Amino acid sequence: MSTPSVLILGAQGRFGSAAAHAFSAAGWRVFAQARRGDLNIPLTDTEALADAARGARAVVYAVNPLYTRWDAEMLPLARAGIAVAERLGATFMLPGNVYNFGVGMPARLDEQTPERPTTQKGRLRQQLEAELAERAAGGLKSLVIRAGDFYGHGKGSWIDLLIAKRLAAGRLSYPGPLDVPHAWAYLPDLARAFVAVASAEGRPVHERLHFAGHTLTGQQLLDGLEAAARQLGFTGDVRRSQMPWWPLRVGGLVVPMLRELSRMAYLWQVPHELDGRKLAALCSSMPTTPVDQAFRAALADLGLGARFAARAAAAA
Repeated sequence: MSTPSVLILGAQGRFGSAAAHAFSAAGWRVFAQARRGDLNIPLTDTEALADAARGARAVVYAVNPLYTRWDAEMLPLARAGIAVAERLGATFMLPGNVYNFGVGMPARLDEQTPERPTTQKGRLRQQLEAELAERAAGGLKSLVIRAGDFYGHGKGSWIDLLIAKRLAAGRLSYPGPLDVPHAWAYLPDLARAFVAVASAEGRPVHERLHFAGHTLTGQQLLDGLEAAARQLGFTGDVRRSQMPWWPLRVGGLVVPMLRELSRMAYLWQVPHELDGRKLAALCSSMPTTPVDQAFRAALADLGLGARFAARAAAAA
């Protein structure tokens, strides 16, 4: 039996890197497209990419343009990725998000939940997924695995950019009410889910699945991060605060990134979780990291264990 191969587009990013690691660990041959990856080929050069990754049976789309460039770049880049998958005759695999459901989304989201996006980013994601479904009639195989906010496997999540940004100094900050459930996805687990589904036989031509991940209130998240920090050697008190959104809204009048972030504030105010039973049934052997272990690993990946040790040594 030949070794299966996968092309990962955007392999330099956090999800792309996690996916490359997971597929490689599962015995797949990985073609990594990135500026400093195996394939230093622009995404728009679809013919060259397909030729370089000849034989790949799956294409994982891990490209994520800057928030401020979504309107101009999100769909054109994704369509280039789709074109590569079509040339290869491979399954196009997309990590989805909850933007499609909008501010009126119900507390529990399954594969049949109606999509009513209320932001431009949500409308763009809905359009992309609709195009994937339409292209199935022409033979494109595609899969969307929808997940909550990413964390773990390096820097770039809400946890290191805001929530635990000052944890080494004994401070945590949360961008929403502490009693509202919020969906999270530990990246190593999500990446393994992609491997498990890519390895499954007899799937529909187009399919959408939900990844349950960890659903936590703000209180549970902060408690978990503090406990993980103490296990990594943090000592002392931890002060908690709630991040106000009005400075972002005001700053967004002149700073595009703040404007784009403030438009998604509802995600912290509307309770939501992903129903992952369909995915779990398909991939019953897929391991799931307990949330306490995931938090500990995520903080360690950020180098906080060493910072805690240095802080304790300085105080001794």
